[in-house]
Amino acid sequence: MRFLDGQTPAADLTYSDVFLVPNRSDVASRLDVDLSSSDGTGTTVPLVVANMTAVSGRRMAETVARRGGLAVIPQDIPIDVVAEVVDWVKQRHTVLETALTLQPHDTVLDALHLIPKRAYGAVVVVDADERPVGVVTPADCAGVDRYTQLADVMSRDLLVLDADELESPEGLRAGFDRLHAARRRVAPVVRTAQGGRLAGVLTRRGALRSTIYVPAVDGDGRLRVAAAVGINGDVAGKAAGLLEAGVDCLVVDTAHGHQERMLDALRTVRALAPHVPVAAGNVVSAQGVRDLVDAGADVVKVGVGPGAMCTTRMMTAVGRPQFSAVLECAAAARSLGRHAWADGGVRHPRDVALALAAGASQVMVGSWFAGTHESPGDLMTDAAGRDYKESFGMASARAVAARTREESAFDRARKGLFEEGISNSRIHLDPERPGVEDLLDHITSGVRSACTYVGARTLDELHERAVVGLQSGAGYEEGRPLPGGW
Repeated sequence: MRFLDGQTPAADLTYSDVFLVPNRSDVASRLDVDLSSSDGTGTTVPLVVANMTAVSGRRMAETVARRGGLAVIPQDIPIDVVAEVVDWVKQRHTVLETALTLQPHDTVLDALHLIPKRAYGAVVVVDADERPVGVVTPADCAGVDRYTQLADVMSRDLLVLDADELESPEGLRAGFDRLHAARRRVAPVVRTAQGGRLAGVLTRRGALRSTIYVPAVDGDGRLRVAAAVGINGDVAGKAAGLLEAGVDCLVVDTAHGHQERMLDALRTVRALAPHVPVAAGNVVSAQGVRDLVDAGADVVKVGVGPGAMCTTRMMTAVGRPQFSAVLECAAAARSLGRHAWADGGVRHPRDVALALAAGASQVMVGSWFAGTHESPGDLMTDAAGRDYKESFGMASARAVAARTREESAFDRARKGLFEEGISNSRIHLDPERPGVEDLLDHITSGVRSACTYVGARTLDELHERAVVGLQSGAGYEEGRPLPGGW
């Protein structure tokens, strides 16, 4: 990457301060762009779901990995629960979405609680042998007593697909055509060889996505998932437990990564001879990168204070504008044969493209993904009728309380006095993009298009060919679309 006309920034830069300059390009289509990362994590799109309790759970991990990304299970989850989540994710299908299921005697209330857990908006009603006998959508539940049994409201006119026929692009096309012809958004998928037992569901958009995205899978063809470990307590025991559980990447995580305790924790993890990449952070300087790499990091997480739930800069004045931090840290990591993840501060697809142009191998996303069906937590509705989920920062009092739940009440209360993050924020679901896959489409579409403008077929070429210019606040505003009806 180079700056336009040899410009030299007079100050550190945020993503809003810069823009990409179009180059002469022979990349004819966005689908000609390969978004695979080369940092050893096995992702086919350069997106990592941040290890935030309100963002990254089993549904998020499964869905994102199916589309080529990687989710990091937070460090405050007990190791036995993480092991169960990892095992569950690795048993998920790489094409079919996991079905939400109930039985005919279950109630409309049960269905209404379950449907928001998945973006496809339906529950498959199955019999005792797990064969589909009906489908229930919110429309079926409207105006019905909530204790009505599903047998009385479900649609029995099923379009059922065979899993064995969806193993190829041609089969997915045929599945899409059948859904389209029947005017169905979603259909149960069964395994005929197993007596018609439910295998999952397929949506029209899911069929399309499976011909575009490549799942992030391990050597055994199972979906990938990562997990985080903190720098306090039994680091070796926790890290060993995560490795035994089968995680595909270890993330050693703390807000201030350039400290002795982090370096000690990294050395402890490296002494276990992990067979997976080890990411660590967060830092914002080249020296921080060098120290973490010397201690054993394969990937360094970059970012202090840019996150939507983070108040660190306002509380402490500590941090650094994210574009400059990523640019310097990624260069330092590359010089050592290592990699950098840009963690935080992305609000639009352009920001992701700029982070990758600056040299990041992945971009971590947190709050942007919090307002989706796949994030943990229940979907709620505000007074204006808008759906939302609650989110909170990982340095907030709420997150600290979760991490210190085994300590004494006195020690927990004392730590709760110090807070550097938002403990409760409503993240509204975008009606146009309520699922994380919708956001993945949105982001990767922008990044692919950026690559075609730059003339890059890979992420490495994006970094090599990118020309970045500086802009004023007015220049940034000029690029924002005006509201409809102006």
